Amino acid sequence: MEAYSSINSWGSWALLGLYLLFTLSASSFVVEAEDHYHDFVIQAKPVKRLCKTHNIITVNGQFPGPTLEARNGDTLVINVVNRANYNITIHWHGIRQMRTAWADGPEFVTQCPIRPGGSYTYRFTVEGQEGTLWWHAHSSWLRATVYGALIIYPKQNTSYPFTQPKREAPIILGEWWDANPIDVVNEATRTGAAPNISDAYTINGQPGDLYNCSSSETVIIPVDSGETNLIRVINAALNNELFFSIAGHPMTVVGADAAYLKPFTTSVIMLGPGQTTDVLITANQPPGRYYIASRAYFSAQPAPFDNTTTTAILEYKSAPCPAKKPTTPTFPSLPAFNDTGAATAFTTSLRSLSAVDIPKNIDVDLFFTVGLGLFDCPSGQTCGGPNGKRFTASMNNISFVLPRNYSILQAHHHGVNSVFTTDFPAAPPVQFDYTANNVSQALWQPVPGTKLFKLKYGSAVQIVLQDTSIVTPENHPIHIHGYDFYIIAEGSGNFNRQRDTAKFNLVDPPMRNTVAVPVNGWAVIRFIADNPGIWLMHCHLDVHITWGLAMAFLVENGVGELQALEPPPEDLPLC
Repeated sequence: MEAYSSINSWGSWALLGLYLLFTLSASSFVVEAEDHYHDFVIQAKPVKRLCKTHNIITVNGQFPGPTLEARNGDTLVINVVNRANYNITIHWHGIRQMRTAWADGPEFVTQCPIRPGGSYTYRFTVEGQEGTLWWHAHSSWLRATVYGALIIYPKQNTSYPFTQPKREAPIILGEWWDANPIDVVNEATRTGAAPNISDAYTINGQPGDLYNCSSSETVIIPVDSGETNLIRVINAALNNELFFSIAGHPMTVVGADAAYLKPFTTSVIMLGPGQTTDVLITANQPPGRYYIASRAYFSAQPAPFDNTTTTAILEYKSAPCPAKKPTTPTFPSLPAFNDTGAATAFTTSLRSLSAVDIPKNIDVDLFFTVGLGLFDCPSGQTCGGPNGKRFTASMNNISFVLPRNYSILQAHHHGVNSVFTTDFPAAPPVQFDYTANNVSQALWQPVPGTKLFKLKYGSAVQIVLQDTSIVTPENHPIHIHGYDFYIIAEGSGNFNRQRDTAKFNLVDPPMRNTVAVPVNGWAVIRFIADNPGIWLMHCHLDVHITWGLAMAFLVENGVGELQALEPPPEDLPLC
């Protein structure tokens, strides 16, 4: 196979970060799979962005971290040694983790964190997935710098269901603070206020040449006239959905979240944090330099947000050398930051490549509200949220609380009581006009708790995800660990079962692991609960999961060993 494109050459900086020994080997029952072996080693090095030098946590001294490349059917063995000053876990975003919930990674959900000086080996097999995923820290806000691409190629002797690209390039969209992100979130937690917004967005770790002190390091993506290239776009930003476009080059969307899609052409795509999109571009423009650009889609008005634009450059190899003939790259047309119509037009255009087997008879029908809220400030104090209160968030009026002395999966496996309960409500405890402009403030304060919803193995599940206007309506990217699901419909306003079921696509809906629930709207998803374990469901805006916009499913074992959670690894970290 032709050498894979890598982001590793586009940035290599670190602090006291992580040492990862990544060894990828073929599963014993997949004879056509390749073996992959990677040694990932930490090193200390400062990073300079926006005229300032910072120490950041990275993997193997690289920012973004190393790109992992595997094939459908490969088994990955990743040894993580923590040489940072913070607790750490790594989540393999979008990997199904069939029966291997111990390797999923969310802190205090499937494992206790890897303490400074400790280590843990993640072991899992990629089964039936092809395309672009990614990995990232799942502890506090370490995800701000600890992330990288995870590319899954087809099995040997098989190919993409689209034109074979001449070359491939991952593009990871990130978010940058001129501060320690851990300090940013800790200060917000202390005061109850919203955290400070970021200072820049990045493409493969670089902000681009629209920011101060950044032009010399702007990422260059090379192309040749006439060739078709595959661009793998990943939104690794912490707190913002992002629009993305390439000047002069329409994008043919062919995949998202490691699932193939019916190809369609667009000038702009929208990605929520956690989402990936694969696009083909054809280099058919006059040789030159063209901006690749990304900026926020922000729906939570009138809250402040990072309204800057990050850039990279698509450069034709036959273009004149910029040093000899300086040229200003052509800039793409990006939607306005509040263009919900553009975001909706993109998400509703996604379709699976062919007809799929959608669960028709639903065993478990759930209705989850998602949104913000406010907690009263402790007596005698004034907090930094609206009306002197503390920001919070919830699903079905439950603000999720992570345990601190056990992970939920360990507590479940060992039968430890008092760590969690299984009484998460199947519907909101109080029904109201979810998208009204004047929701009663009596409904603004949720109940804190570590509550799970229990699912029988093999049950067909439907979830209506309904945004609320409490504090402010907002587009929420909701991610489910351990599962892909079909998005069978989305719409605006309050979901109406009698009216909106007519909109359900039960033929070729897109399969994803993260759904963008529309601002002041709803989305409906379906999946089969065929993966035993504890699986977190949360908003992938990290500020919201910090506030409690999450819950978890407890999927019971089925019949026999192949429908049961594997035993915990011997090196599973202790709390």
